[in-house]
Amino acid sequence: MYQYSPRLKVWGSDIEHDTILQAEKASRLPVVEGHVALMPDAHVGIGATVGSVIPTKDAIIPSAVGVDIGCGMIASETDLTANDLPSLDRLLPLVEQAVPAGVGQGHEHASAAAETWLRKHQPASRLDGKQGKTALVQFGTLGSGNHFAEVCLDERDRVWLVLHSGSRGIGNQLAQGHIKGAKRMAKDLQLSLEDPDLAYFVQGTPEFDHYIADMLWAQDYARANRDTMMRAFEKVFFEFVGKGNEVQRINCHHNFTQRETHNGVDLWITRKGAIKADTGDWGVIPGSMGTRSYIVSGRGNPESWNSCSHGAGRRMSRSAAKKQFTQADLAEQMEGKVWLSDRAASLVDEIPSSYKDIDTVMEDQKDLVTVQHTLSAVLNYKGC
Repeated sequence: MYQYSPRLKVWGSDIEHDTILQAEKASRLPVVEGHVALMPDAHVGIGATVGSVIPTKDAIIPSAVGVDIGCGMIASETDLTANDLPSLDRLLPLVEQAVPAGVGQGHEHASAAAETWLRKHQPASRLDGKQGKTALVQFGTLGSGNHFAEVCLDERDRVWLVLHSGSRGIGNQLAQGHIKGAKRMAKDLQLSLEDPDLAYFVQGTPEFDHYIADMLWAQDYARANRDTMMRAFEKVFFEFVGKGNEVQRINCHHNFTQRETHNGVDLWITRKGAIKADTGDWGVIPGSMGTRSYIVSGRGNPESWNSCSHGAGRRMSRSAAKKQFTQADLAEQMEGKVWLSDRAASLVDEIPSSYKDIDTVMEDQKDLVTVQHTLSAVLNYKGC
């Protein structure tokens, strides 16, 4: 870790200058209490930096939580080993059927699990017809981009199932509405902001209360969404292998905010692309497509606001990756793994070379987490 400025502490040896400059803007906000912590996978985001931890006093920045509220990881350790696995080529279409992916395609009907969960968990916002349908039909679906499901082996050859997803379209719609509302309020109040996307709600206002209620609901939706997909993933996987049980499950957000007490002060700790890593917390830190992932336990470092990175972090934009790399490049980097090779053209922007090196990221945060298990992917399924 190094102190870049009085209000910005940085973990990471591979962080672009533009990323630092963006994080500094957030650090200078009057509602920020103390310093912003920048994780080693940090890169430029919209408003707030992806991979930043922002402590605020009596205020919330909706864009710092982001549009995929509650996005995170879930990992299931099984009692199976590599010796129990048959060839996994025929498993991929079964996983695709059990865990729908993509941007809206194939999600025409709500599942019973979705209807049950939504009936018991109503958001603060009154959802219109389109939003209500989105919440129903996208519950239990993976999404696209860097969202994935993988079969992995750890250093003991123990089998893990790992999945990355969030609050889907409904979280995005709720977040976008509140971000626009915060911008309108900042304009009305003539707040001086270096970036309009850093507009914030002040505690004690109806707008703040409304956002917090919707945000917490979306976080719950995201967690339940991952649990639902993991149940479906486990079912099809164990049936394919012919045996197997879950030993433990880890489910953690990396786009969220929550109320925490630090140094005796109650703060809102917003982690945009970061995991809570207090002493006793377990987390999942994925690498890029088909590379290593890590099961970690937190070290409770107060300088990082008890946080750590959420993954490898992008090195280049999706458009830049598509210009620089080919389908053949992706196939070479995915050699030896079962993956959607017939859809390589849609996945080039997720090529591992477009991300930072996950091992460097882990080395840079040795004071934030302890590695418990190192996972290597043998099957990768992505939304495309």
